[in-house]
Formats: sequence, C-alpha cells, structure tokens
Amino acid sequence: MENRLDPISVVAHYCGMEVDTARRHYKKKWSDYQGWEQKAHAEDYLLFPENMSHAIAIDEVSLTRGELYTIVSSRTRSGRKGKLIAVVAGTKAEDLITILSKLPKAQRDAVEEVTLDMSPSMRKACESLFLYAKLVTDRFHVVRLSGEAMQKARIDQRWKEIDKENKSILRARKAGKGYRVKTFSNGDTPKQLLARSRYILYKLPHQWTQHQVVRAATLFQAYPEIEKAYKLHLEFRTIYEGTDRTGAGKELIKWIHKVQESGNEYFQSVADSMINHWDNILNFFNNKSTNAHAESLNAQIKLFRANLRGVTDTKYFLYRLQKIFA
Repeated sequence: MENRLDPISVVAHYCGMEVDTARRHYKKKWSDYQGWEQKAHAEDYLLFPENMSHAIAIDEVSLTRGELYTIVSSRTRSGRKGKLIAVVAGTKAEDLITILSKLPKAQRDAVEEVTLDMSPSMRKACESLFLYAKLVTDRFHVVRLSGEAMQKARIDQRWKEIDKENKSILRARKAGKGYRVKTFSNGDTPKQLLARSRYILYKLPHQWTQHQVVRAATLFQAYPEIEKAYKLHLEFRTIYEGTDRTGAGKELIKWIHKVQESGNEYFQSVADSMINHWDNILNFFNNKSTNAHAESLNAQIKLFRANLRGVTDTKYFLYRLQKIFA
C-alpha cells in the first residue's frame, strides 16, 4: 500500500537510492512544487473546481498536529484521481462559506446531493453554498449517536458498581472483615459483566456466540435499563433497513414517542437530534446515499500521512496530497 500511495519510494527502490534522498530531490528538483500555483495559500485552502460533480461529500480530517481540515470531494470518481474538490483549514462555517464561494456558482448550483455528518457548521455552509442540493445526513453518524446513548447506560451502571464495590470494601475493612466479591452465574463480577458486555451490545442477537448469549441474558436480568436501551437502539437500526422515505418517517416518529415514554435522557438527546436534522436524515431514503466515500478518502489520507511518518511540512504535504487525489 505504501508503494501505491507513495510512488517516490518505488522510484527510490529502482534507482538504488535512499527513500529520504529521493523525496528531497523530488521536492527541490524533480517536481513543480517550487512553482506550484496554489502554494501561497495552500495551508489555508486548496480548490479544484474541475473536479466538481453533481454528487459530493464533505467531511473533516486531522492532517497534522491535530489541526482539522475540511475536505470536499466528488462521489462520482471511482479512482484516486479527481476526487478532491477543496481542502479548507478549519471547520468554521464562515470560513467554509468564504473559501468555497470561490468555486464557480454555476458548478455549485449544479450540485444535486451532498452527504455530510451532523456538524452544524457543515450544514450551515452547505445550505448557503449549494442552494439546489439535497443534504443527506450520513447514516453511520446517526446510528453511532444511538449506539453511544445505549453504551452510556452501560457505562453509567458500571461506575455505580465501581463506587458500590469501593464503599463495600471500605466498610468491610473498618469492620475488620474480609470482602467477598459478588459473582453472577456465568462467573463475572458486576464490574466484569458490564465491561465485557460492550461489544455484545453493538451486535445483533443472532450474531452472539453461545457464551455471549449467556452473558447478555445475565446482563439484562441484572440491569433491565440496559436491556431497554439496547432494544431502543435495535429498533432505531431497523428503521434504516426500510426503503420508503414516508414509511421511515412514520417509524421514526413512533420511535421518538417510545423514547419519550422511556424517560432515558440520553436517547432523548438522540431524539432531539433527529428532529433537528429531520429532512436531512430522511433524505437518505431517496438514494440510500452515505458518506462512505468521504470516510474512505479520509482513511487513505491518514494512511498516506502514516507512510510519510508524519507531516513536517504541511504545505508540501498538501502539494503531494493534491497530486494523488486531485
């Protein structure tokens, strides 16, 4: 994979050169980096209007030292070339609007669909820039929010058990007695049961092994609130299996009512997010579009960064990035 994303290493290998030496020569002599037309503003933004398409994706990625950049990419390109439309430093809506407004208006108006996460700044920027596009909130981010609410119920209970155990040990010590840890029928202590159930809760019941079936039954019997949270999460995932926008909307309304009846504060926050992103969430059912393209591109960028063993020169890194993906 390094050879595919870093062709300089291939050249170095066949020329019998050290890779670092080849990279220095490429930067200073072999490439057109010194005369690159976007070099002056590269650390602030890069624009490639020729790569605009009717379906685009927008996401954020950390390029160097934790600094976030917003990446706009075309979803119609299957290879690496021609993917990048824009790279903008930061994630503020105002900055995105200022920079992306430099893209030709006719091309922005031709965009039909934009996939994005639940970031308010990205949503605001897209609504301002792509006036005729349908915004699609990515399914993965929405389902993950529900999953985090479910896991919060488990995490809260685990901290309660840790606190309960510590207090019991202290009382036993003051009384001069030994403390005997409670264990369930499967051999887990309460802390162990709650810790080891993390991955079980991410799976569907038919995906559980026999040991996991026993652990799940033990967990739900001991902590019914976690079972309620798990069932709410399963029902939410099931909504995305539908194909009809109208039907999905009705099911989502039913789910929100169940959440309100449950009294679970974490799922209530999820339900509020659903209401705030209602149209964009339901737009998923128009074409079943996801932001997987952007996530894949982000993964490739991170791999390229890792192959270079980090980023020491941000401007030069962006130059090489656009050579591969733009």
